[in-house]
Amino acid sequence: MLELLSPAGSMEALHAAVQNGANAVYLGCGAFNARQSAKNFTLQSLEEAIKYCHVRGVKVHLTLNTLVSDKELPQAMDLIRQAAQLGVDAFIVQDLGLVRIIRQMAPTVPIHGSTQMSVHTLDGVKLCAMWGLRRVVLSRELSREEIAAICRQSPIEIEVFAHGALCMCYSGQCYMSGLIGGRSGNRGRCAQPCRQSYGFGRYEEKYPLSLKDNCLVRELKDLEKMGVASIKLEGRMKRAEYVATVTNVYRTALNTGEV
Repeated sequence: MLELLSPAGSMEALHAAVQNGANAVYLGCGAFNARQSAKNFTLQSLEEAIKYCHVRGVKVHLTLNTLVSDKELPQAMDLIRQAAQLGVDAFIVQDLGLVRIIRQMAPTVPIHGSTQMSVHTLDGVKLCAMWGLRRVVLSRELSREEIAAICRQSPIEIEVFAHGALCMCYSGQCYMSGLIGGRSGNRGRCAQPCRQSYGFGRYEEKYPLSLKDNCLVRELKDLEKMGVASIKLEGRMKRAEYVATVTNVYRTALNTGEV
């Protein structure tokens, strides 16, 4: 059955995800995750979160999905070491340098390629497998046919986003926030300028860059038949109530086959 992977931007959201049927949660700790505006976790609360989840049979995936500068490597390495000791079930990574470091420091912890890697071809998936990754989160822009074709020949697990907000640009590759306000999406500080209104004259107050949210709750059977291993729900910036509702809807759909 498909793994249901829910967002946990706070301890309250984590509890909501677990109590509503998530098989796994993904969360950030420290400075190297793509949602710096979420509450996120400290090492102390990360330990508490892992214990809470593991007792209930739920996995914890730690996001290290931003680009890391050379001077930040000691701090990143310390986080990797401590997170591995605490028992995280996977690291979600964008930076290839971190991939190599994790393989050396925590070789038993699976590495998942973040959607920020913009992997959108079978060759990209095979390259990730060669680097030692166990799973790849495909770019959100891929079609049903493209996902199916990749799954048929993929040597590693495939994860897709099934619900939530979509970037106007390929995830993580947009420089608009950095140029306008100095807040880089690749550093976890996107100000979401694509959600703002643009235009002039009679075209004012339009939202030409703001996409509708993704929703694949009616496509779950097809995704499973394709060979997708995990469906991911976006929302680490959302409240616990949102996480509870969306997780429950997808859990019900997975269990019953009905929406």
